[in-house]
Amino acid sequence: MRKFFSIAVVSMSLGGTLWSQSLRKVGAIDLPGPKGQRFDYLTTDDEDHYLLSAHLGPGILYVIDLRTDKLVKAIPGVPGITGLEYVPGLRKVYTSNWGENKIGVVDLKSMTVVKRLPTAAKPNGSVYAAPFRKVYVSDTDGLAIAVVDVDKDAIVKTLHFNSETGMPQYDSVAKKVYVNLRRINEIAEIDPATDTVAARYPVAGCEHNHGMAVDSEHHRAFLLCGGNRTFTVFALDTHKAIVHFPLPAGADVVKFDAGTGRVYAACSKRIHFRVPGARRGSF
Repeated sequence: MRKFFSIAVVSMSLGGTLWSQSLRKVGAIDLPGPKGQRFDYLTTDDEDHYLLSAHLGPGILYVIDLRTDKLVKAIPGVPGITGLEYVPGLRKVYTSNWGENKIGVVDLKSMTVVKRLPTAAKPNGSVYAAPFRKVYVSDTDGLAIAVVDVDKDAIVKTLHFNSETGMPQYDSVAKKVYVNLRRINEIAEIDPATDTVAARYPVAGCEHNHGMAVDSEHHRAFLLCGGNRTFTVFALDTHKAIVHFPLPAGADVVKFDAGTGRVYAACSKRIHFRVPGARRGSF
């Protein structure tokens, strides 16, 4: 018997002002698969109009056509899939396969896993630095960042730290990669031109910083600090924490919407909203 579960489809409604925007459910996409097993990251392939969904529990990558809201392919063989990073132009997705401690390379032309790159323990979040044609993957329990050359589909360098690594992010203005060092409450700055650690910055008032999003235009990083349930805004130009807000339990992933100036944090009980006044320099 075929089982189904659903992904909710959410729309943003515009009111009279920018800040009156709200989210509402407009539909759901039915997908085959075991119920009650954990999902992880979502990302999009804008070239093919695909939504890519990581079903961590059974180790499946779902490819969904956003024009029809229909499943195109369920790609198995990605055990413990967490992070997803789509590379425009190459039609490839790099998957963080926690269940086998490998980075998967998925070809969206053939819809198959074409390569597996052994890496350190618990590959998790990832980010693509487009000008350098490299994907940076956080090996959380391996205390490392793996650097993948997307033309060679090979790990060309591994950077080691004295801490578990959280989410990496690429700053398109500074042309730097930042990664959370969550055990020691720091951010490391990586130069993707040389793949060396350029600096490390303490984050005052933040404990166990895992999730990160970046507003490159305004030189801000948004951090989820699970140890003390705090949302921290960190200035990337002065290297200081500038404001803190309380968060619910279980904060994990954070995203910045440049169009609305909003930050969205996924927590275990609800999605929490923080609205930065980045254009005004205050919060």
